[in-house]
Amino acid sequence: MRIVGGVWGGRRLAAPRTNDTRPTSDRVREALFSILGPLDGQRCLDLFAGTGAVGLEALSRGAAHATFVEKGSAALKALTANLASVGTPVDRYTLLRADVRRASARLRGPFAVIYADPPYDQVNDLTSILFSILQSSLSEDGVAIIEHRRRDPSPIPPAGLVGSDVRFYGETALAFYRHCA
Repeated sequence: MRIVGGVWGGRRLAAPRTNDTRPTSDRVREALFSILGPLDGQRCLDLFAGTGAVGLEALSRGAAHATFVEKGSAALKALTANLASVGTPVDRYTLLRADVRRASARLRGPFAVIYADPPYDQVNDLTSILFSILQSSLSEDGVAIIEHRRRDPSPIPPAGLVGSDVRFYGETALAFYRHCA
């Protein structure tokens, strides 16, 4: 696993040797950031950050700041190592070592990009907290992405948010959400 593009493109990333973390593949991240386009000066939120690959990719591609939310000890160890290995300046990221439910009160948005990669078998159980975070922390012109299994339907957004696109990459689906116009 590596950072695909930007100033840290090609840098290898550490991943925990557990089944608790499912890093977003290089292929999916490459496609995601092609869709998102330039991130110059934007703020990004990486929920269920795991190795931090998505947030680090955003920083590598010009995001001003990334907030990482992760609770797993093995994932946190890998994430911390990855932040250090690329030399991420401490003023460019925030690391919240907490469950997403607990971290939601500590988020300092708005964020132009919010990426959520919950455990696939918990997406439905986490939908209400995810959409609560999206509604309160997504910038007016921002985009949120929820990664889920291809065979599962994309979470249905509440009033105020709209599903704008779904993309499929092998067994992975990326559901895109925005504020209603």
